[in-house]
Amino acid sequence: MDQFIVSGGRPLRGRVRVSGSKNAALPILISTLLTDVPCVIDNVPDLRDIHTTLRLIEQLGKRVEWIGSTVRVRVARPLGTAAPYDLVKQMRASILVAGPLLARRRRARVALPGGCAIGLRPIDIHLAGFRRMGVGVSFSHGDVVLRTRRLRPADIRLRFPSVGATENLMMAAAGIPGTTVIRNAAREPEIVDLARFLESLGACVIGAGGAVVRVDGAARLGGARHSVIADRIETGTLLIACLAAGGNIRVEGAGGEHLRAVLDALARAGAKVREEDGGIRITAAGRPRPVSIRTRPYPGFPTDLQAPWMAAMSVGRGRSRIREEIFEKRFLHAAELGRMGAWIRTDGEIADLEGVPRLHGAPVMASDIRAGAALLVAAVAARGRSEIHRVYHIDRGYERVEVKLRALGVRIRRVNPEKSSARAQLPS
Repeated sequence: MDQFIVSGGRPLRGRVRVSGSKNAALPILISTLLTDVPCVIDNVPDLRDIHTTLRLIEQLGKRVEWIGSTVRVRVARPLGTAAPYDLVKQMRASILVAGPLLARRRRARVALPGGCAIGLRPIDIHLAGFRRMGVGVSFSHGDVVLRTRRLRPADIRLRFPSVGATENLMMAAAGIPGTTVIRNAAREPEIVDLARFLESLGACVIGAGGAVVRVDGAARLGGARHSVIADRIETGTLLIACLAAGGNIRVEGAGGEHLRAVLDALARAGAKVREEDGGIRITAAGRPRPVSIRTRPYPGFPTDLQAPWMAAMSVGRGRSRIREEIFEKRFLHAAELGRMGAWIRTDGEIADLEGVPRLHGAPVMASDIRAGAALLVAAVAARGRSEIHRVYHIDRGYERVEVKLRALGVRIRRVNPEKSSARAQLPS
């Protein structure tokens, strides 16, 4: 199993290009199930979750060709209706196949999703929306079974602005004639990117990025070529790493319009942040000022950057507080940061921090994607050698992260002790 070995404690210098957004690419790739016409998706990041998604849509009847950062999708056989557990357990976003399958086949069987160990993350918001569209819901042997005689347009109000539920319902609505209205919709940039792709297929989507989204669908959709937006979470993670370790870096291909809450927090923490043509530059020196945050739906501070922010505040000049209002049990990284010398006390949705002058390298273990990112941020800032275990979590959300960090001067390498041990045992 791969590990990262990081020798930290040096400021970051240089420039690095951000990858395409995983959270935008996943629903866009899945929405190719809505059409039999070939589609081309550019700026797709090379990540474990993307590989899982492509295997899933292949199992459902697509043929995939992936060259560089471009994915071509076309029909291989008639569209299936079942998403198996062996794939769904690896990635929570697999539930998004339900919307396209209901639109095209009027039924779907999806194993109850897996993914990161950060609380229950129920799919009841998805199911409530599907019920409004005339779908019957049942459960059988660990699967959710969805059936409808006719998927119908509906006026749907979400009890919480769930990103996944908004995407799932948008895709379902795009594949049927009539107008569906989604109220209290998620407003994330990834929603807007999906809307652009659905429009390029032939649907009409009005209001994406706002609280009310209207989708005028069609019984038959076409093909399209689309380029995925830059990954704002990867961008934010790199900027926060520079805040924690100090230095001067430029993140190319990134835009500040999707990161206002984060850029504001960075500035309050003492960093100089400047949006430049085609990128964002950050300069940081010394320990950051303590800045308390609470996670909120977009455009608030993103829950996916809460863990990296905790790592940076662990070396802040004083006390700060983090309130996690999106997911339960998303403080699993706090104990691992404590192994590196951080002072963190958690109680329910609250984490209180007392910044320390310096973190120290230690062996630590990632529990999910963003917890792994927090440990990377901490290791980059810490004095001495850190070993980060279970980096397959990090690989689910960050493309070639060790290569990008090395470009910024970080001493980091990927190792696999099991392979090294096997080679050592080979006869000479």
